[in-house]
Amino acid sequence: MALKNYRPTSPGQRQLVTVSRKELHNGKPEKTLTVGLSKSGGRNNTGRVTSWHRGGGHKRKYRIIDFKRIKHDMFATVERIEYDPNRSCHIMLVKFEDGERFYYLAPKDIKIGDKVENGSNVEIKLGNCLPLKEIPVGIDIHNVEINPGGGGKIARSAGTSVSISGIDGNYSIVKMISGEVRKINSNSLATIGVLSNPDQKNIKIGKAGRSRWLGRRPHTRGVVKNPVDHPHGGGEGKSAGGRHPVSPTGQSAKGLKTRDNKRTDKFIIRRRKKKRA
Repeated sequence: MALKNYRPTSPGQRQLVTVSRKELHNGKPEKTLTVGLSKSGGRNNTGRVTSWHRGGGHKRKYRIIDFKRIKHDMFATVERIEYDPNRSCHIMLVKFEDGERFYYLAPKDIKIGDKVENGSNVEIKLGNCLPLKEIPVGIDIHNVEINPGGGGKIARSAGTSVSISGIDGNYSIVKMISGEVRKINSNSLATIGVLSNPDQKNIKIGKAGRSRWLGRRPHTRGVVKNPVDHPHGGGEGKSAGGRHPVSPTGQSAKGLKTRDNKRTDKFIIRRRKKKRA
């Protein structure tokens, strides 16, 4: 899919760059595979804001994606490829031979009419889903399960994929896009291919109002708030925060490691690459 520029008829249009949706389905989603989606405004079950700068946005329905690929040993035909407002990659509607339909994540270069299949001993082909132990080293995969039967958790956003770099007993060694290398149970399922919509990272919002349509509210710096609202707030006149950068709850914002899962540390062979300052 190509990037789309607009004629500069207004300041917002001048800067706007989007991904063309000419090849996507131009209609409503499959009704049986959608549910209503209520807005949280970034609040948890007690009503406290735990995720700031969220609220509003266009009304949307949630598309029920089958991350587990539960239907095996039967061919499915890709009926259409759709835009999904709830994720960055595109999705595809597939119809099995018995008439049942599912939504799957759409890999790049998949076409309407293509056949896909799930299960063991299936062909190494774009869109097919099979256990890691049956996938050759170096093949791009996405929607990878961490635990067998748990549904895909790794590589689910636009343009992403991971690859198998080796085998270690009952585990496959998988290299993440972040640079992390970890062991995953070889019976876990994964889907062949790179995910669709790789140009998602190149879009430009164009204007502030478009962020509001997406449910993103304005960000306010901590130093311009009052002390009651942020650790950096207060002070006479235009003053600095007076301390190293922290979050509104006082947690360090300068590379503090928050991962604390010793139970799964043994599966990580190499940590992800550090970001350059």
